[in-house]
Amino acid sequence: MDKLKPIGIFDSGIGGLTVVKTLIEKLPQESFIYFGDTAHLPYGDKTRDQLFGYAYSIIDFMRKKHVKAIIVACGTHSAVTLPSITEEYDFPILGVVKAGAKSAARLTRNGKIGVIATQATVNSLAYTKNIKEINCHLDIYEVACPRFVPLIEAGRLEGEETRKAVEEYISPLLRRNIDTLVLGCTHYPFLTPVIREFIGDKIILVDPAWETVEEMKDILKGQDLLSDSGILPEHKFYVSGDDSSFYEVGKRLIGDVIDRVERINLD
Repeated sequence: MDKLKPIGIFDSGIGGLTVVKTLIEKLPQESFIYFGDTAHLPYGDKTRDQLFGYAYSIIDFMRKKHVKAIIVACGTHSAVTLPSITEEYDFPILGVVKAGAKSAARLTRNGKIGVIATQATVNSLAYTKNIKEINCHLDIYEVACPRFVPLIEAGRLEGEETRKAVEEYISPLLRRNIDTLVLGCTHYPFLTPVIREFIGDKIILVDPAWETVEEMKDILKGQDLLSDSGILPEHKFYVSGDDSSFYEVGKRLIGDVIDRVERINLD
């Protein structure tokens, strides 16, 4: 496979841009194609059948774009659809749940881990299962945060409503005496300043993007697929819904990496 082929990255909206940001920092020579399924967000309230339909459509789009690997930069898809479809394709497909679970299990000191995620991810218990596979003695507490994604997609990363939502969702976890908190949806790292303000400095925050990109780097290196040409990488962004909102909020979050956004219909 050609080393110059892009990496595919997808999410329900702008959340996966946290993975893009990390990818550019760790693998700046790599080209990528990003797809935000903004026509169907939020994913947290969707059925399994709907999520599988979205996943297959997006991955088929990526395959037609000749990607060499895919990062499923979405906690919901990583939890619900990825475990069943990984083996169906002839290129690496990597999600964020296993990476986040690995980091949390390694970093916790008192064995009490909180996870905030979408309702679909929490219902799947994917983080609990993956963390327990690493260490069955750890205690995991998962909380769904349905208001977070709409707030972030609207660019409301601070303010009274956002702070109240953070307090509502995370307070029960603090009462459990957690020492580690997993940001189990790729949207949530954009709320890190507000979350950190609420929880203080003693609790470890886990952003699965870092471990995920490190794992992808190891996979590409092992298959001799790391780009080493010195050619300027290309970054392309696609959405299925509102492109103007994605462009405006995305530019605010990761800057001039986003030059233009193309709207396409996969239905």
